[in-house]
Amino acid sequence: MTTLARKRLIILLVLGGILIAGGIYLIIQNLPPSLATFQTADGAKIKFQTSGDRFMEYKGEGKWQEIFVKGVNLGATVPGHFPGEFPITEEDYLRWFKQIDDMGANVIRIYTVHNPVFYTSLVKYNKEKGDDPLYFIQGIWSPEEQLIELKDAYNPGIKEAFHKEIEKAVKAVYGDLKIPVQPGASGGKYRANAGRYLMAWHIGTEWDPEMVDNTNTQYASIEPYRGKRFSALDEASPFESWLAELIDQTAELEAGYGWQHPMTFTNWVTTDVLEHPGEPLFEEDLASVDATHIEPVDWEAGYFAAYHVYPYYPDFFHLDKTLETIPDGKGGFNTYKAYLRQLKAYYKDIPIMVTEYGVPASLGVSHIGPGGRNQGGHSDDEKAEIDVSLTKDIYDEGYSGAILFMWQDEWFKKTWNTMRFEIPEDRRSYWLNVLTNEKLFGIVAMGPGKEEDIIIDGKLSDWDALLEGEVKSWDKPAPGIERFRVTHDEAYVYVGLTLSEDFDPKARQIYLGTSTQPGGNEPVTELPGIKLSDGLENLVVIGQDDETEVRTAPSYDFHRRLYGRYGHWMLEDPTEEEKVQFQPWKLAVSLTMSPPDTRLSQPFQDMTVGSLVRGTSDRKDEHFNSLTSWQYSGREVELRIPWMLLGFADPSSLQVIDYGPLKKDRSFTTAQTDGITFVPWIKDRQSQEVFGPGKDGAVNLAEQPKYTWSPWETVKYTENLKSGYYALKKFYESLPEHQPE
Repeated sequence: MTTLARKRLIILLVLGGILIAGGIYLIIQNLPPSLATFQTADGAKIKFQTSGDRFMEYKGEGKWQEIFVKGVNLGATVPGHFPGEFPITEEDYLRWFKQIDDMGANVIRIYTVHNPVFYTSLVKYNKEKGDDPLYFIQGIWSPEEQLIELKDAYNPGIKEAFHKEIEKAVKAVYGDLKIPVQPGASGGKYRANAGRYLMAWHIGTEWDPEMVDNTNTQYASIEPYRGKRFSALDEASPFESWLAELIDQTAELEAGYGWQHPMTFTNWVTTDVLEHPGEPLFEEDLASVDATHIEPVDWEAGYFAAYHVYPYYPDFFHLDKTLETIPDGKGGFNTYKAYLRQLKAYYKDIPIMVTEYGVPASLGVSHIGPGGRNQGGHSDDEKAEIDVSLTKDIYDEGYSGAILFMWQDEWFKKTWNTMRFEIPEDRRSYWLNVLTNEKLFGIVAMGPGKEEDIIIDGKLSDWDALLEGEVKSWDKPAPGIERFRVTHDEAYVYVGLTLSEDFDPKARQIYLGTSTQPGGNEPVTELPGIKLSDGLENLVVIGQDDETEVRTAPSYDFHRRLYGRYGHWMLEDPTEEEKVQFQPWKLAVSLTMSPPDTRLSQPFQDMTVGSLVRGTSDRKDEHFNSLTSWQYSGREVELRIPWMLLGFADPSSLQVIDYGPLKKDRSFTTAQTDGITFVPWIKDRQSQEVFGPGKDGAVNLAEQPKYTWSPWETVKYTENLKSGYYALKKFYESLPEHQPE
């Protein structure tokens, strides 16, 4: 071999060695971090395990430690989308994972199989976390609608669909799935193995009690399910046997990947194992689903009970006297804690977690809870205080975990007492109805597009920075008002008023009448001596704090139309005065309950939700209040009015609730509007003099300020951590890393 050839060979060998070393380095760098895992006799890996009523984590060298699971539920969507669209990006996931981790949570629960990007993002995030990763609980979605419709869990189509969903979930977690992307479902190539970061399996959704009861009746003679990994006990109901089979299948499929994780199924108060003598509705106590009727027979990772428990639903939380055993320190009783204690006493031999709980920070309210723990009507700060107190109750009562509902606000959600007014329902995700409390459970605020552009603080200088064409303005629309400005976003109509002199709510009131369609009422009491060319739908009253609100025209009042004589007839007929005066904007919070249809009698209850809170929407201000609707400063007055309070069923397509009679199913119809006509005036309290528009006592609505906008198909939204994030972080930091031995 020549000298030149030898030199070339040496160079090639050196380069080859460098390439091999580089390849080995890259492989090592990309290997997932090692986690201490326990190995069973048959070689399966276990990181988490149940032992008695404790939830345990393996720490290595044969040592197990009890842990308290601290987590949040994570939804599958963002504003402008429905869950089946799975629009969340890797950037979103990585940002959220970091925030959740920094808060002190140790797990994320997801309800269904997300797109592959969730699993790849979690693996990517945990790569730098070493032996302290962020874990997840994988939920498996049940065929919920079919179960409710058919009321038969053993229906072959339902069983087949559920079994397919289980197979999909297991394969997705272990990066062993390729499935076509279809509308309404996750799909794609799942190649990231996230199994090492799994904490547990969470099977199914909340069970309809009538479905459970019918399944148990229809299949009463069925033998208890006996599986390889899990079995139903002799006392198990047919529905519990059905669940045992699903859990067994999940375990058997996972075993094929060399892992075992603790198993549970979703349950809630409506199908719990306790009796509630103070519950008025039969269906809320109709059926029980008992986790102790299922047991592992060959599954060392174990099994636990999981419940969704909120402090305001069902109604027995504020009606059942048997729960009034623990004083709340405010003159009432902590019925939530009393319920947790009773449930834990039943599940004394297996771990139990509350995997959904919390309250929403919304203007609207739909259920009443003891001690002010209502479903809605809370500011961010109030929500934070309540969420922490609920978490403490769960921890103090010896539960193994608390998973808060939820991480992000969800615009697509609906609530029983506003859903009839949100039409069409397939456009809910395009706007934020702050009267629908279900949309605002998040500890991440998904706010509307102008939330950070317009700060409600009574100063209108930030309006000048908005893009040209976003604001409509009118000069001198009424005596005493120099300038009238209007804009909007996905949640609110914003109004900016510049007055001729400083506003003094003790001396004067400002009125803004609104019209969106022909009809309505004239404000004969509030605007005496003035004749309008057409009626108004709503009236915004601005004055002292306790009187500033949106009122609705008597003929337009959604609430009375739905619950009065021509609807459910749970309200008394209006008085002569109520037929004339504009009425407070209300929502029902409890319907009339009368035996024999219910166990107990309960009256109809409603709450005023049209009150406008004065404050600041500046999150940097120590006086920030998320429910802020208005403020004034000198000659300037600033408001943001929720769309529904002005009659809108869907502002994104310019649809308003019309005056048509309710349909047979007590549903409303809509009309297309071409905008909002405003009629502003000022009233002096002492003289009762009205400074309003028009001449010779007549006002032509066609000559009044009319705000118009174009329909929208895409949304702009903001994202901010609510105060509850920091409150939970502080509480988590106060807990020991591990439970005492």
